[in-house]
Formats: sequence, structure tokens, C-alpha cells
Amino acid sequence: MPSPLSRRRFMILLGANVCALVAPVTAQSRRLRLAFIPQENPDKLLGDINAITTWLSNEVGVPVEGFVTNDHAAAVEALRNGDADISFMGALPFVLANAEIGAVPLLSEIYRGTPAYTGRIFVRRDSGIKTLSDLRGRDIAFADPISESGYLYPLFEFVKAGLIQSPKTADDFFGRVFFAGGYQQAMQAMAEGLVDAAGASQYADLLLTPEQQAQVTWIAESDAIPSHVVIARPGLDQKLAAQFVHAMLKLNEAEHRDKLRYLYGPDGYIKADPSAYDAVRDMARRYGFLK
Repeated sequence: MPSPLSRRRFMILLGANVCALVAPVTAQSRRLRLAFIPQENPDKLLGDINAITTWLSNEVGVPVEGFVTNDHAAAVEALRNGDADISFMGALPFVLANAEIGAVPLLSEIYRGTPAYTGRIFVRRDSGIKTLSDLRGRDIAFADPISESGYLYPLFEFVKAGLIQSPKTADDFFGRVFFAGGYQQAMQAMAEGLVDAAGASQYADLLLTPEQQAQVTWIAESDAIPSHVVIARPGLDQKLAAQFVHAMLKLNEAEHRDKLRYLYGPDGYIKADPSAYDAVRDMARRYGFLK
């Protein structure tokens, strides 16, 4: 199991790597490569990517390709190396990418009418677990160590409850801590009894089957978190970025809203406000992700 500290060091060390030179956009090389993080089952995500990139290619006017990264850190590195032009990403990975490589926020997701959501601690209804303290010595799965709603914010609920001091001391409280690789994987592990709890987005239970949804509940909820963001690598052609944003905002229109299901299922998009992520920056500094 990767430790939170080792992954944190990896993200900080990204800044020490030699940045690859990104070739300028030319008439011959005009295309967009989109990086997707594996919040859902990768097989389903690949089908969704094909559907949305086909539509975006027609709207943007250049070929649009997509691929799934191993995790958030890999998506940041893909932007750094020019292997990706744009990435769908959580708030914490964005602030790290912004600090390390100058990544630019383009769009924020809307859920239930707001560009914010929460993280929750989920358990099975029949588990007998009613409070966070009941999880002492139990196993928990988080989505990704570089995830705000799938790790940092849900874990902070244990800090606020006085049960742990920081991510470094989480192993002293829990039996075992796992990183499942995505919301769906963490929730599935909890629903199937492989772990006792899962830390994930407030909407992560929707990734379970209807039968499983009826069998799980949540026992703690974090403060509001700025929603996931769509970011661009520094140096991306501004006209091409603007064409992409224009196309994505069309998804808010009734005739195109059905395509949102191919993009993790938000209710829509708005242009990103960089200042909305200041609270996430503060959280990142608190735990040593940022100086």
C-alpha cells in the first residue's frame, strides 16, 4: 500500500524534475489530448471518453483524443510533459499543478446548482458503525492520496473529532488504510465488505448498484469543497483553449445535456474562478503539500 507521505513527497518532487519542452501548436499538430482520472470503472470510462471526444472533435474543429491516467499525479505529469493538453482533475491536484507547473483553470463542474460538493465517510448500514470513533482499529479505503474529497477532507473529519492528529498518524487509529484508485473502487470495496468504511465524494454512492446504494449510509461529512476543475497545461494555444471552453459550455444547453454523463456526470460547467480554490490551498499547506 502506498503511504500518504510517499505520494506527497512525489508530488512535491515533481517541481524538481526537468520540465520537458512543449512544442508550439502548428497547423499540422493542432489537436487536443485530454487526460481523465480514473474515478470510475476504467472500462466504462474508456467508452465515455470515446463518445465525448468524438463530439468535441466536431465542436472544436480539431481532433480531440482522450486517455485515462493511473492517478492524479500521472495526470499532472502528463500536462507537464505535453502528453496532455487538458485534464479533468480534483481541486487538490489542481492547486498542486498550478503551483508546480503553472496549470491554468478553465472550467468548474456544477453539482446540484453549485460549484462545490463535500467528502463523506460511508459505511454499510448493517455494520453497526455509527460514529467516526467506531472505526478505531477498522479498515478504511480512500479513493486516492492526492484527492480532496476522496482522502484529505474526509480524513480531516477524524482530525476535527480529535481521533488523529494528521495523515501521518492515521495508521495508529485505523486497522489498515487503503487507496483504491478511485471513488467507485473505494465504494465497491466498502459495499462488498472488503473494508469497513470508504472516504469519497458525497455523490460516490451513485456509482454503486441500486441494491448496494440501499445498503450503505454515511456517518460524517466534510466542509464544502470547490468542485472538480478542468485545467490546461501552460502554453496551450489560447484560441484552441477558448474553442474547447466554448464547446464545453454548450453542454449546459438542453440539447446537449445528455452528454454530461460521459464526463463523470456533473450538472454542467461554468468558467473557473481561481480564487475559489484558496481554501484548498490552505488545506494543502496545513498538511505539507504546499509551502
